[in-house]
Amino acid sequence: MTKSIESNMITHFMKIRMNNKKNHYLHPSYLLEQQIMEAIINKNRQEASAILKSINKDQKPPLATTPLRSLKNSLICSCTLFTRAAIRGGVDPETAFNLSDTYILEIERLISIEELSQLEFTMLEHFIQLVDDAESNPYSPVTNKAVSYIHDHILDDLKLEVIAKECFVSPSYLSHLFKKETGKSIIHFVNEKRVEESKYFLLHTSTSISDIAALFKFCNQSYYTAVFKKHVGITPKQYREQHTTMVKAEV
Repeated sequence: MTKSIESNMITHFMKIRMNNKKNHYLHPSYLLEQQIMEAIINKNRQEASAILKSINKDQKPPLATTPLRSLKNSLICSCTLFTRAAIRGGVDPETAFNLSDTYILEIERLISIEELSQLEFTMLEHFIQLVDDAESNPYSPVTNKAVSYIHDHILDDLKLEVIAKECFVSPSYLSHLFKKETGKSIIHFVNEKRVEESKYFLLHTSTSISDIAALFKFCNQSYYTAVFKKHVGITPKQYREQHTTMVKAEV
């Protein structure tokens, strides 16, 4: 950050700070945010709803130049908070992020402040339901922990020994249990998740396929291509070209 930009940001920060004090605007307290996250994790719907109502009763600082845009930005912040809480509550990160994406798109679509205000409570309930559903997972605690560790460390060098150590079991026990409960070996499961995660980079970045392969710890581009084709049916290059063509056609 250049000195001029930094100076402008500091000036802008001071102006916003003084304006918020002058108008008695209040940000949600950190304590209330932690409390609503705990309520989501513990699936306490009544408490979570009550905390959200308490947060919303205060006059919040504007987050945009118009009330509608400001409310949308506030709801996106809430969505981020709910997403993190759901993941901490045991929800698969990709599932939580997909729900987050869905609600952010819905927030952008709506043009009524009343509808948006109601959506926040619907969103809260939906994320709590995800946590509820996660608890009915058919896997044992050991396998669930292994799955969560894989999700959280998908860019790391995921060796069976490392995952087993995190689950406090022997590698042979984890290997047998994981295959029995999921129907997949750990290496198969890891490769499947890496392929799914790598799709984002193929579609939304110009990163080379060899660099994507290296990022997701495939030994080389050829192996990444082979694994990708096994799971998706086409190569990474074909996937990128196919979906790029589809986007252009829609535009």
